Amino acid sequence: MGNSSGSEIIKTDIAIIGGGSAGITLASQLSEHGTVVIEPKTPDERDACWALWATSDQQNNLQPAIKGRWNQWRLVNHEQEIIHNSHEYDYISLSSADYLRTCEQTLSDNVKLVRATAENISPKGHGGSFSAMGQRYQANYIYDSRPPRTTKEGLKQHFFGLEIRTKNPLKTPNIATLMDFRVDQSRGLHFIYALPYSDREILIESTMISKSLESEDWYRQAIDQWLDQQGIEIETIVRQESGIIAMHNSLPIDPTMSRIGAASGAVRQSSGYAFTNIQSQVSQLVEGIEKGNFEVPKPLSSQLNYMDNLFNGVLTSEPRLAVTLMMQTARSLNPEGFARFMLGQATFVDWIRVILSMPKIPFLKQVFKR
Repeated sequence: MGNSSGSEIIKTDIAIIGGGSAGITLASQLSEHGTVVIEPKTPDERDACWALWATSDQQNNLQPAIKGRWNQWRLVNHEQEIIHNSHEYDYISLSSADYLRTCEQTLSDNVKLVRATAENISPKGHGGSFSAMGQRYQANYIYDSRPPRTTKEGLKQHFFGLEIRTKNPLKTPNIATLMDFRVDQSRGLHFIYALPYSDREILIESTMISKSLESEDWYRQAIDQWLDQQGIEIETIVRQESGIIAMHNSLPIDPTMSRIGAASGAVRQSSGYAFTNIQSQVSQLVEGIEKGNFEVPKPLSSQLNYMDNLFNGVLTSEPRLAVTLMMQTARSLNPEGFARFMLGQATFVDWIRVILSMPKIPFLKQVFKR
């Protein structure tokens, strides 16, 4: 990285705008190129729960950030409970703060982290120039990892959650509840997501898949009702979190720039999961950079995006089927197949099993609409 003083421009080979999941992961894997990462927030300011299915090898790599892991998970509605018990995958919850902090601590001497907001960005070819904290930078390659914009009319996964300590031990701390549909379904696909970190600590989120957001009180009421139904009393609220995940083709902040992570379409549009896709994309990008290829790989295949859009089309056009679709997907697959499907790594056999379990006419209608 070039040196400068005063008003001189700092020249660098690579600049990464945004030090979230994709940005800081890329930065932590670069060592040979002069790189600057521009990120205004500290890891603690970005703390949230990230989750994925992971093999034992993946868990070893992520160990410093793991808050909880479960080899059993369940989906529940008023008629039945489906419990998966996997021998290959654990469902794991990561502390985003711990993950980001670990990556920051492993940055090479060639990588500089600037705790600031990138301003006055002027893209030029694969790179361009920008300012941060009054300093002007010029990079041969710029990667933009800033979150994309959601559209008002687009389908979204939105949630509000509480991490609590309970007055009494939990009944099943070894099972992650991915979706409990025994809540109000009048405004969209709604479920409770609950991860017990111990027999006295649990994260509960009221999650909606719809086009319209709800008030915090609405989500909180659903959480309180679920806790009451489970016989769980709150001793202490440890923290709370909320978020919005685009489940549609979102709008990049600057479409002329090379984008990575969620900004490049790494979020699975039918589920909202992204971490594994981002990790894979970054690994491929680093391999390319080492060979002189700075192009960003696509995080998801066009075929998978097409299938996800079909699925979301049925969700929005036939909301009464939403819970059935989710439960049928879980019922049709074994635990390993379900994990692969949710990760976007489903085999041909996994897809056949899911397709055969789905109601045919609603999906055919969506096919003909496209």
